[in-house]
Amino acid sequence: MVTTRLHLRRRRAFGWLEPTGVLLAITLEGFRKTWNVRRWGAEYVEQCWFVARVTTLPVMLIALPLGGTIALQVGQIIRQIGAESGTGATVVQALVTQVAPMAAALLISGAAGSAITSDIGSRRIREELDAMEVLGINPVHRLVTPRLWAASTVGVMLCSLIILAGVAGGFFFNVVQGGVTPGSYFGEATSLLQLSDLLITLFKAWVFGFIAAAVACWKGMTCGYGASGVGRAVNRAAVIAAMLVFAANYVISTLAYSLFPPRI
Repeated sequence: MVTTRLHLRRRRAFGWLEPTGVLLAITLEGFRKTWNVRRWGAEYVEQCWFVARVTTLPVMLIALPLGGTIALQVGQIIRQIGAESGTGATVVQALVTQVAPMAAALLISGAAGSAITSDIGSRRIREELDAMEVLGINPVHRLVTPRLWAASTVGVMLCSLIILAGVAGGFFFNVVQGGVTPGSYFGEATSLLQLSDLLITLFKAWVFGFIAAAVACWKGMTCGYGASGVGRAVNRAAVIAAMLVFAANYVISTLAYSLFPPRI
């Protein structure tokens, strides 16, 4: 009885190790044949178009009010100290360093990641993955590799789009409604930024998109059989991807601020 209880406690305490190992194994296996672009290039282009198609419009709808919200909130505080021209710098700094890569990652994990999980999960319950293995085709190389690179590529593009749309939203609420001159808004917009900030942001977007796609493929390839199993996999993939993205953002931001201190 005591042995059984100890076994259950160990299983509960270290139960996360097995799925973590499977996630890493699928991700590394997807990397292993990356050099063979001819085998997954066509699927990569198709997945890039799919991910961009399902995320571009939501990104625009989120980024415009997001930049405006930051401008309104910051503008109220800055206006009290008589530094309205600094709103542009604050909006751009917040969008570039934190908001843009996180928003792109969450949209990829929520919209594209859900579709990837359901697609691969449906292939699993129809036993298409087993059929690929019987035919000598590695399903990870055929399905996972192009999706990893497609999500990370589109993540970088979406991050740039969010920055542009957010700056436009901040311009409207800060210049059109707030009365700040356009010259002051754009003149101060780049005062706090460095080239390293933009490069780190694009790197974040690439990593976050890669994480979202890796989690989506993992949950799809290991989902339970039946429609309910695919549904649970989609839900868990979105939650796990968001948690990993926030954790990765903290790690990358900490290292970035240590290596490249922000400009004052």
